[in-house]
Amino acid sequence: MITHLQGKLAEKNPTHVVLDCNGVGYFVNVSLHTFSNIPDKETIKLYTHLQIREDAHILYGFSSISEREIFRLLISVSGIGANTARTMLSSLTPKQVREGIASEDVALIQSIKGIGVKTAQRVIIDLKDKVLKIYDLDEVSVKERNTNKDEALSALEVLGFNKKQADKILDKIIVSEPEATVEMLIKLALKKL
Repeated sequence: MITHLQGKLAEKNPTHVVLDCNGVGYFVNVSLHTFSNIPDKETIKLYTHLQIREDAHILYGFSSISEREIFRLLISVSGIGANTARTMLSSLTPKQVREGIASEDVALIQSIKGIGVKTAQRVIIDLKDKVLKIYDLDEVSVKERNTNKDEALSALEVLGFNKKQADKILDKIIVSEPEATVEMLIKLALKKL
């Protein structure tokens, strides 16, 4: 019903925020990952999931669409409720959760408080195929786009390289060389392609 909220940040806590949207304050539960990604600006946008229970209507907010999709996948697994899913996204980044499921890392999933071996195995069995489908969802909804990376990627595409492969390699290069120019990115990527 409510897919996102955009408004003034009235209150910010590690477990929840209050968003003032035209005079209405929304209490939104957040993970530590989203909390750390919320910019200290007056106006913010959160992607939301509304959980309707018999005794409450609860809003969960996320800094990216992919984090919300991972949350929705997690709560679809028997034995994982919204609070456990939020704990998972507080202990690990959405990317770590996604990669842990994709690579069948039972120990990583089990390392989260409240998840045993059987639940971790069920998460992997139920979500392995589904998590691969959301693998490339927009991860940069709050962070600025890296225009150097975009230019380098399009240049590599023109040179005939596979876009997905080039994109992954550029991501790795940017982690180690965040200030790299377009030319540097292309040269470093060519060595690895």
